[in-house]
Amino acid sequence: MSDLIHFRRHRRLRQSDSIRKLVSETTLHTNDLIYPLFVVEGENIKKEIPSMPGVYHLSLDLLRSEIKDIIALGIKAIMLFGVPLKKDEIGSEAYNPEGIVQRAIRLVKETEPQLTVIADTCLCQYTDHGHCGVIKEGIIVNDESLTLHAKTAISQAKAGADIIAPSSMIDGFVLAIRNSLDEEGLEHVPIMAYSVKYASAYYGPFRDAAGSAPQFGDRKTYQMDPANRIEAIREAESDIEEGADFIMVKPSLSFMDIIRELKDTFPYPVVAYNVSGEYSMVKATVQSGLFDEKEIVLETLTSLKRSGADLIITYHAKDIARWLREC
Repeated sequence: MSDLIHFRRHRRLRQSDSIRKLVSETTLHTNDLIYPLFVVEGENIKKEIPSMPGVYHLSLDLLRSEIKDIIALGIKAIMLFGVPLKKDEIGSEAYNPEGIVQRAIRLVKETEPQLTVIADTCLCQYTDHGHCGVIKEGIIVNDESLTLHAKTAISQAKAGADIIAPSSMIDGFVLAIRNSLDEEGLEHVPIMAYSVKYASAYYGPFRDAAGSAPQFGDRKTYQMDPANRIEAIREAESDIEEGADFIMVKPSLSFMDIIRELKDTFPYPVVAYNVSGEYSMVKATVQSGLFDEKEIVLETLTSLKRSGADLIITYHAKDIARWLREC
């Protein structure tokens, strides 16, 4: 017999499902998932969002039942987005103690106190111009906007939000919120910063769902250029210095290299937002018969974990939780 080994037999570790599971390097778990919910004013409303099949606008009277379903599936965290009836130039409903999100937070915590509630903290769906801050002479004014973001965060935390997730990418937003929370005796409330949020084309379905499309211009003066990598490191570093407890990359699929780089650079939990456009593309191709939904979604989300994401915000969360139980 020859002493030479002519090639390596990698297939030995792929021979059966049980062996493949023994050597699997990346595992997707229900604990990794955060499920976004859109809450609206009114009663008895469960209206499917046309561009996001399987995702609904929910009124508060139906939210309790939805929360019980989420808990039963083993999902540990949700992210709340509010769709208000009234909008104005300063987004005052965002920080109204009786606003739609604040009431939703209280209802969720009364229903299932153990469920982690993450409050999206922004102004765009609350302003009549659709931008994430104060507008003066057609310009988004940075420092005056910080005050409104901080007020919104305080109102959400006082309503019972477990985590504040500021999403505007306005300079200094993490520091302003951290200082304001601490001054209010809310120093225990962590911040999940949208640290690396690109000015992406993948947000279209979400803007329909939240009614947050800008009424003029775009958000390129405060969200990042998708061409940039080094800027992402600067942004994440700034947020950590200002008090962020989690750093997020949004969207996820086009920016897995950024997720990996942040994970390798900073000793903080990294969150990937599997956004509305990514979700809707999968749904459209599944409906056309091109993909098996379970296989493509689990492959995609496992890839996000492999790239370095510790947590994944995804509209697929409920389906994933069901599929993982079958494995």
